[in-house]
Formats: sequence, C-alpha cells, structure tokens
Amino acid sequence: MARRDYYEVLGVEKGASEEEIKKAYRQLAMKYHPDRNPGNKEAEERFKEVAEAYEVLHDTDKRAKYDRFGHAAEAPFGGAGGQDFAGFDLADALRAFMRDFGGAGGMGGFGDVFEEGRGGRPRERRGNTLEIRLPLTLEEIATGTEKVVKIRHMRVCGTCKGSGAKPGTEKKTCPVCHGSGQVRLVQRSIFGQMINITTCDRCHGEGQIVESPCDTCHGEGRVRQQSEISIKVPAGVSNGNYIPISGMGDAGPRGGPPGDLIAHIEELEHELFLRDGDDLVIEVPISYSRAALGGKVEVPVLGGARAMVEVPAGTTYGKFLRLRGKGLKSLKRSGHGDLLARIVIPTPSKVSDKAKKVFQELEQLAEAKVGAPRRPSEDVMP
Repeated sequence: MARRDYYEVLGVEKGASEEEIKKAYRQLAMKYHPDRNPGNKEAEERFKEVAEAYEVLHDTDKRAKYDRFGHAAEAPFGGAGGQDFAGFDLADALRAFMRDFGGAGGMGGFGDVFEEGRGGRPRERRGNTLEIRLPLTLEEIATGTEKVVKIRHMRVCGTCKGSGAKPGTEKKTCPVCHGSGQVRLVQRSIFGQMINITTCDRCHGEGQIVESPCDTCHGEGRVRQQSEISIKVPAGVSNGNYIPISGMGDAGPRGGPPGDLIAHIEELEHELFLRDGDDLVIEVPISYSRAALGGKVEVPVLGGARAMVEVPAGTTYGKFLRLRGKGLKSLKRSGHGDLLARIVIPTPSKVSDKAKKVFQELEQLAEAKVGAPRRPSEDVMP
C-alpha cells in the first residue's frame, strides 16, 4: 500500500514549524501508543506511521530532501540511488517515542511517560541551518569546480569559548528545573496519573543559566562573523541539486551544536547551448544547397573547441545530428552526454537578382517532385 504524505499523516501544513510538528506527533503518538491500545493492530500501524513521519520532518536535512523528492528522496546532490526514509517497525517507533518523550534510558514501557515519568537530560540547542544559492556557468558544470563564497553566520564567541559566561565565572544550575532542562506537571485523567513534560522556560532546556553574561556575546556564546567557505562542486550538477556543508550554519547558543549550510545549485543561461539532462543542444544554420547536397559543417563544442559533423544529402529543417560524448559529464553514471546539433535553414527576406534567377531555376526543377497536399501526421500537430 502506498505511503501517505508525511504532512498529512501528522495533520500539519507543509510550512509547519518544528514545534508544531513535535506537538502534532506527540498528540498522535499518545493516542495510538500500543500500551493505550492493547491488541489493536490498526492503532499499532498508525503509531508506526506517525513515528516514521516525525523522524523525517523533525530532521532539517531529511525534511529538505523529502520536500524536494517526496517518498523517493534520494542521496546527496538529489542524485539517483540512495536514502530511503521508509521501513519503520514497532521497535523503531517505540525508540523514537521514548527518545524524545520518555526521558533518559532506552525503550521502557508506556508507564514511563504516562505514570512515573523519568529524569530528563538538559538539551543543547542546535544552530540554524543556512541556505545559499550557488550560481554556476555551463562550463563550470561541465568540468566541476571549487567556489569560494562569503557568508555571515553565528560562530563560537572567542571570549567565553561558547559558554556565554563572563571569563572567570561559571554557569549555574537552573533553580526552576534543577538542571534537568524540563519541568513536569502531574495530571489525572481517565487513563490514570499522567505527567506532562515540557521544556523549562527559565533555561530553555539547557539545565543551566548564565548569571554573569560575557560582555562580547551578551550571554549567547556566539557572535556574528563573515567567513569564506570553499565548496567543491562535482561535474554534472543541475538546477534542483544541492550540496550540504556540515557544521557551517549558525553555531548553537551557549555551546550547542552548529547547523549546516546548504548550497542550492543555480544554473546560469548559456549564450549558445541549451541543456537537456546530460545532453547539450545547439542550432546550426546551413544553406539550402548544403541541405540538398550534404557535406560537412563546423559545430561549436562547449569549452571553445569545434567539431566537424556530416550533413546527409536531403537534410530537412529541424533534423538533429548527434555528436556522441560531446555533452556534459553525467552526475548519476559514468560517461558523457551528447551534443545535438539541430539543423535550421534560414529563409532570406531579401534576395539579389542573381539569387532570384537561381531560385526560379531550382523551383522549375523541383516543382514536379513536391507532391500534392496531404493529411499531416499526429506528431506535427501543435
């Protein structure tokens, strides 16, 4: 059976925030958890389905790939073969649930969340993932390149080394959550005693607070800086591909892990060539006589070289002549695409008296062979 859209599974919009996704997952996971629905296979399947959706949508990189490719999400650069987000069994679903909502420890039972509760761990806040556009010429795409870009991002404060505390001072244990990063509210319901675990508002889940902030970063543990980053681009990339650079997004607050940088490929228009996958297409004008008699014509090749191609006698307008291996290097497989030379035969708007006489003679010779009007074939219909 085909898998449903992950946003539909969680009941959220495609642009939903991380908190909205987390809240929707928690509500559905609690509703369909096996301990709350013993022996109910339908509820078990729904529990696995929402866990699979959450595992993709709460992860920045996986979500970006899913948004681009759906359930056929693929490997880096948007290429073929690679990562599949499917295949959650019940053990995976339970692990995911207990990891984010069941406190420390491994699997555990449903009572760990809904009855006893378990000690949580302070969490580190991850920095933002940043995105940039990377314009590339067709020549750069053909050979691969290395681009140096400048970005402004949050980096670890050099004064406090990321702690956020003034040098010579230390962070203190949060007086509200006592270092756990979480606060718990005990509630009674028809299912018995339940513990609602939320992130501590005082320390934002870190378990510690800064009483004497660093003068440089004002307690953030990070400052905005401009950096130069070198990005290696493989040959054959195209619009829609992207390159992730791990750890080069914003640094996390007060020592939290950094986010990533994602460079989206932007292919610039070329003055001569159009791209069709790994193939390149160019229009080559020839004369009426060359089209009728045939012969060799010179065709530009990407990179400045030129190649000779044989035009068969009787070539018609729009015919494609293939130069094998003269296209782009393939990103998905070995080898190169082809160069397709599309023949065009310009019709002059003005002709000299001498040319007019020649055309009249040709018309008399060819008139008998033109034939009568006929029904067009389906492939020429507009």
